[in-house]
Amino acid sequence: LTPAVGTLLLFLDRTGKRAKREPEPLPKDGIDPLTVESKSAATVVLMLRSPEAAVLVRACEAIFRFAEKGRDENRSSLVGLGAVEPLTRLISHEDKTVRKNAFMALGVMASNIDVKRLMKKLNVIPSLISKLSPEEDVVVHEYATLCLVSLSMDFTCKIQIYDHEGLEPLLHLLSSPDPDVQKNSVECICNLVKAGQHRVGVRELNGLHLLLQLLRSEFPMIQQLALHTLESVTTDRDTRAAFRAEQGFNILLEFLTTKEFSDLHAEALAVVSNCLEDVESLQLLQGTGELEKLLHFVMTASMPDVQASAVQAISRLAQRSENRKILHDQDVEKALVDLLAVENDGVRIATCQAVAAVSQLLACKDTFRHLGNTPSPRFKETVAGLCVSDGIRPIVRLLSCEGGAVREAAAHALSSLTDGNQLNAYAVDEAEGAELAVQLLQDGCPGTVQHAAAVLTHMASQGPVRSGILARGAMRVLTELLNSTHDRLLTSATRAVAELACDAEGRAELKNVGGLAPLITLLKSNHTDVRRNACWAVSVCANDEPTATEMCRLGALEVLQEINNSVSRKNKSSELALQRLLDSNLSVKYSLTGRLCSTDITADGFYDLGQAKVGCGVPALEDLAKQAVNQHRAVIVVNGKPLDQYVKTKEAQAAESRPFGVKHASDCPGGLVTMEHFYDCSHSVVTRPALPRPQKDWEAVESAEDRQQDGPTETRSSSVTSSKGSSRTQSKVKGQGRRDDDKQRDEEERKTQQDSRVEKSWTVPYDPAFHSLVREAASTILPLHDQAESYAALAKLVCVAMGGPTDFMKQHDFHWELHISELKFEVQSNIIPIGKVKKGTYYHRALLYKALADRIGVCCSLVRGSYSRAWNEVVLTDTPTDTPTFYPKPKSYIVDLMHNPGSLLKCGTPAAVQYQMI
Repeated sequence: LTPAVGTLLLFLDRTGKRAKREPEPLPKDGIDPLTVESKSAATVVLMLRSPEAAVLVRACEAIFRFAEKGRDENRSSLVGLGAVEPLTRLISHEDKTVRKNAFMALGVMASNIDVKRLMKKLNVIPSLISKLSPEEDVVVHEYATLCLVSLSMDFTCKIQIYDHEGLEPLLHLLSSPDPDVQKNSVECICNLVKAGQHRVGVRELNGLHLLLQLLRSEFPMIQQLALHTLESVTTDRDTRAAFRAEQGFNILLEFLTTKEFSDLHAEALAVVSNCLEDVESLQLLQGTGELEKLLHFVMTASMPDVQASAVQAISRLAQRSENRKILHDQDVEKALVDLLAVENDGVRIATCQAVAAVSQLLACKDTFRHLGNTPSPRFKETVAGLCVSDGIRPIVRLLSCEGGAVREAAAHALSSLTDGNQLNAYAVDEAEGAELAVQLLQDGCPGTVQHAAAVLTHMASQGPVRSGILARGAMRVLTELLNSTHDRLLTSATRAVAELACDAEGRAELKNVGGLAPLITLLKSNHTDVRRNACWAVSVCANDEPTATEMCRLGALEVLQEINNSVSRKNKSSELALQRLLDSNLSVKYSLTGRLCSTDITADGFYDLGQAKVGCGVPALEDLAKQAVNQHRAVIVVNGKPLDQYVKTKEAQAAESRPFGVKHASDCPGGLVTMEHFYDCSHSVVTRPALPRPQKDWEAVESAEDRQQDGPTETRSSSVTSSKGSSRTQSKVKGQGRRDDDKQRDEEERKTQQDSRVEKSWTVPYDPAFHSLVREAASTILPLHDQAESYAALAKLVCVAMGGPTDFMKQHDFHWELHISELKFEVQSNIIPIGKVKKGTYYHRALLYKALADRIGVCCSLVRGSYSRAWNEVVLTDTPTDTPTFYPKPKSYIVDLMHNPGSLLKCGTPAAVQYQMI
């Protein structure tokens, strides 16, 4: 021991006691120190209101440990005890330790939803942002940012953070040495950039550089949050330009080539996908050779989810036409086809989506077809050089995959590949894709059905393929889909129906499976695309006269008229559908519009019912024939077809939609029906043998059926003639008895007239008088070469047939109404053949003129007026005399059929106006 220590010990031994420390003197108004031990949270919360710093420190520390230990239950109990409000005041306390402990307690509690609601109500965000300055303790930074992480999930809090300029200090904390501060800061920024104004702020505050530096962090959580933040900010075009300036692609590609970060490659590819939306980014990668490395990474990625993310990046990249061209130059098609062999549904789905995207470029469609192709054994004569594509066949196989999402993606890819590409449509059919697509129409997923219908639509544009699709029952399945309530599915289904019904076979199939009724129902759809496609399908089906007649019976005309009267609902397809429907049923067209153009060629079976009332339908001729004789206007029917031409098979009736095979004047050379054409078609009419006795109109059907059962017409005629010859040699008594038998048979037939009409199919009565007029017009008018002479000669023929000319002031003496009533009583029907009318007024003569003109190739129109008026308009071209260099202008004339037959009244003149009675 040293001498000093020894002396001290000796002194203590002598005195017998050690020296004691004297206590500090207490103030006169204070109390002695008091140590309190409490296990109640309520007591600790009360201590938060103490003015002593030491008490506050210990109270905040106790609350921190209590909230951290019991998780959400303890935090909720603290909220109930009122701990949040004093803690929000203590984070601004002048004592650093108190502030630090208060931040720790509040930060741990901030994840509770009730705590967040109270913090938002107490407006704590400005205080939190003010404590993010560099002078504060790291612990304060950690728990202040932790509070902001919880609050930044709320949209109103994001706005408040932006208003108080909280983004800048958060970006500065990204370079903090403490990893917890970095993690909380980048997570808060990740939440904030979901709002647009914060994305711009990250770029303007040079935050991209700090975020890219976090990719080199040793903590995967920080790297993942940084990638998510970059994914959000790179949705802005200007931010992507700044990203390229910061050499962001180099950092990301380096990140992708590092195997240690393989679990984060999917997030990195999402950032790359955003940046590659700009053509400048893709050109930059192509120029530096990095694009080839990226595609190589797609092929060699070991994890399926990473491969799927990479292919999704290619799919997003291919949304722009400029990018598709660059990808095509890099042979992206071969890489995608190779990826189809990967046994992973996620990769297959992403690959099919990428195929659908890149195949919007025509060159890419052809490349997919040419990949590994082999000569096709089918379609050799149809498409030269067609090959079985190994680029399309793998996609077709996926249509039979078990995964519903895979089938949908494959159908989407094939829909894009066959859109506007005839050879690809043949290639899909060669790979048995049509059958699989028809099967997919019955899939439960609306998206799959929609794309499958689109594939069939594209394939049906080819004739041979369309027949195969119909043979597989596609029309029946599509008809069932027309009853769906899914708008996008209905849009594709109606398009497919329209494409398959573009020929007679498809229209007949649609009619047989009952598809017309639901198709017409879709005309009333409120969805614009569904309504437009349904109108287009109706316009296609209206090219067939039996189908058009059936659609009119189902109410298609009324619906289309209603659509076209609406400004918001009508469209080009609805107007075309109505026009085609009327063109295929000229009787209805004339009744509704009151006008037939020169290109509207009337046929046998045309009838004039009169002007139809607005909103009322036009009944069919068969329905009118079932009505009893009434006082209404007679229905004038045109029919020059002989009876034996009605006895045909159903196939022949369907094929012969127009007389003489003519629908419009344009179907014949020069727009006229030639003499040879007319006589070829009417040869059977001219050589038809005479009947043994006059036949009633209602006997037409029975006599036709009898001839069909008994044998050829010539045999029947000879037998009837021989029987007549033999009867002449018999006695008068026997002849009288035979006549009595005939009368008795006639009476029996009259009694069963109504029954026979119901039991047997009704047929338009044959009009021999009209047929004779057609023959006479053909023989006398066709040889004429001058148009005006032809018009005048035909007018005189019509006038003579209809009772001759009448004086304009003595028309009341013509009595044509009485004549029509007598004819109705004679035929016991409201339907009168036009050839029977011998006293006809304006509308009778105009109809006869139009019917005869259409059969001999004379162009004229038929216009209905008021007060039983109708007239025919013709066009004449005046020969130029003074100015031969100018083309002559055609002028319209009205043909006079009543008063001065053969005269042409120039439209607009007083004589023409008087004739029209306007």
